[in-house]
Amino acid sequence: MNRAAVPSDWQELTRLTGGERILIERVRLPDRDVSIEGCFEPPPLAGLAAEDQIFVAAFVQSHGSIKAMEELYGVSYPTVKNRLRRIAARLALIRIEPAPSRSGVLDDLEAGRITVDQAVERLGG
Repeated sequence: MNRAAVPSDWQELTRLTGGERILIERVRLPDRDVSIEGCFEPPPLAGLAAEDQIFVAAFVQSHGSIKAMEELYGVSYPTVKNRLRRIAARLALIRIEPAPSRSGVLDDLEAGRITVDQAVERLGG
């Protein structure tokens, strides 16, 4: 296959796997003529049914507006919220650590909780 995957290809893959866990063993960047082999897990959103992936994309494109989703899908507020809850339950919780503040890093360094090297790393240097 000498073309980039299109949404229908991904939807077909999602349909074929039926929600089972999949692993990707080869990734190809055709514009760079590069292939990477290994064992990769697709992102959590890829494990959703195609219609849920489309729903999430529409939600993001509407900047998280439930009102816009109501209009787009012709459903009520509770219906949109219930679908979002159902989708969220299928996704693993993603923890995002906030970037440390400069003053917090310096406080930790002064108190001896971290080394100079750790402070430099946390400050991005």
